[in-house]
Amino acid sequence: MTEPDPGATHSAHFADNRANWDDRAALHEAAGYGIAELLASPGAITKDVAADLGRLGDLTGLDVIHLQCHLGLDTISLARLGARRVVGLDLSARSLERARDLARRAGARIELVESNVYAARTAVTGDFDLVYTTLGVLCWLPDVGAWARVVARLLRPGGRLVLRDDHPVFMAVGDDASHGLTLHEPYFQQDEPMTWQNEGSYVEAPAGAAPIAHPRSHQWNHAVGEILTALLEAGLVLEEVGETRVSAWRRWPDLMEPCEGGYRFTDPAMRDMLPLSSSSLPAGRAGPGRRIYAGAASWALTTLLGDEPVRVRPRA
Repeated sequence: MTEPDPGATHSAHFADNRANWDDRAALHEAAGYGIAELLASPGAITKDVAADLGRLGDLTGLDVIHLQCHLGLDTISLARLGARRVVGLDLSARSLERARDLARRAGARIELVESNVYAARTAVTGDFDLVYTTLGVLCWLPDVGAWARVVARLLRPGGRLVLRDDHPVFMAVGDDASHGLTLHEPYFQQDEPMTWQNEGSYVEAPAGAAPIAHPRSHQWNHAVGEILTALLEAGLVLEEVGETRVSAWRRWPDLMEPCEGGYRFTDPAMRDMLPLSSSSLPAGRAGPGRRIYAGAASWALTTLLGDEPVRVRPRA
């Protein structure tokens, strides 16, 4: 029986998202996005990859694929950590154009592939020791079960997944905090997406920057149980789950302040009430020594305000 392809089922939604992220690529590059810091030194890595160093371990000689790589800054960072082969995969052609230019300027040897995540297994050759995907990734995918199966197929025995993302509860709370934080969006996976019209992005646009020309985008939330079950059913073994009080972005500007690793609630009493992200989910496909690390600084197992890791290893 042929497995349904979420990329085909939701082709119109992905077309909107592709156009939206093509526009965001130019906006993010113009906003800085940590590009100057990464190019300033041949040994520099992004703060997001730096936050995952303990989960990543020694990458020397390993084959790594970075899913939903956007401008490729984390992809370049993974190459600088000694990986033998680094592949970045993204839906947006404009993002990859900029990623290729940045890789050239950084002197980084990386491969960049344009593809929907659900088609990743056919879009790239070879198996990988590490699948890396972080920060605002799962919300762009309609079916977390199909995603987990793709991850499992990309990994070789002994491979790992490192996932960090926004916590699902964080995603369910509405943007408008003028009357307090309230649940506004679905917590559980739905077939129909949450659809937005937004001419901006999650970074501050520089003066004079053109608004996003394709403001329509679609997202899906996934419950913690749905994510973990998807990984387990794909043949991975969960070792550790973490939730944190820190978010990678300032979702509610009036309620949050900068802190080490991102943003937290300004009111100390609120910090223990809501998880912001989840981190390191080591999970692994069935097979000897296969593990996956999934971390979520805003998802997976990051609490709405957290950034602890989730660890998974392969089933015996």
